[in-house]
Amino acid sequence: MLGTLGAVAAALLIAAPAAPAATTAATAAATTAATAATTVAADAAETVTVDRTVRQNADGTVTISGAYRCTGATGAVFISSAISQGDSENTHSIGGTQAVCDGAAHRWANSGNPLHTFAKGPAHVQAIITELVPQGILLVPAFHALRDQDVTVARA
Repeated sequence: MLGTLGAVAAALLIAAPAAPAATTAATAAATTAATAATTVAADAAETVTVDRTVRQNADGTVTISGAYRCTGATGAVFISSAISQGDSENTHSIGGTQAVCDGAAHRWANSGNPLHTFAKGPAHVQAIITELVPQGILLVPAFHALRDQDVTVARA
């Protein structure tokens, strides 16, 4: 999933308007410096957990939940989650919750209605705490915590 988030960040950079030739080198240097900032090491006290049961309503809405703790954020922070099932390479993003990084433990829950309906039973979830750090004119993702968790999909 970190690769997916990096690809999203790269797509945003590619989609940005072209810079005049005189600023291309400066922009490239700033982008390189900003990209380096995305590999910050997470503090050992920063964690995200995923509850072992994922709920799916009759209308297909999936809810993934858990707990988190993070500290030291200066930008907007979000908890994103994604779910996959079986051998499928298809991963479905489920919501995004704004996080409060005050060092205290908090609950989080993301809900979404993916195009795919999941079967009851085993699945895999990944949750990530991501901060959007201002770097010049860009918002660069900084990852605070990541959790891969095997879960069970159940009907709500």
